[in-house]
Amino acid sequence: MSGKQRLSFEDVDPTAYKAVQGLEDCVRTGGIEPRLLELVRVRASQINGCASCLDMHNADARTHGEDQRRLDILPAWREAPGMFSLGEQAALALTEALTSSAEEGVSDRLWDDLARHFHKRQIVRLVLAVATINVWNRLAVSFRTQLPDRA
Repeated sequence: MSGKQRLSFEDVDPTAYKAVQGLEDCVRTGGIEPRLLELVRVRASQINGCASCLDMHNADARTHGEDQRRLDILPAWREAPGMFSLGEQAALALTEALTSSAEEGVSDRLWDDLARHFHKRQIVRLVLAVATINVWNRLAVSFRTQLPDRA
């Protein structure tokens, strides 16, 4: 991200911010394990090139007990399948399919993989989690949200 922050989304339009935060709150209470949610958020943020979201969600993932090695290899998760459970692999594949949906969308095979590892409500919440982090990524990139100072 280059240049200074363009605006503070929360300050300029608190109602819009609250609407997106409502999606986030729904995702957090949807029965998806927090470490998995953070993997999804990190992977989408990697694809979208969102530095502020990567900074936040990598830290959140570690707070929830995620291993730094898994975070380091997350962009190449398909090359290290033993590092990620079958459910995590299905969720990461969904994340990539939805984040880059113009390429091929969600295949029937991917949908079947999800259904083997998650019940219907969890699938709804996973899709919502991917959609929500993509909203946050696009807002942060558009407004050039700056990384917080960490001393």
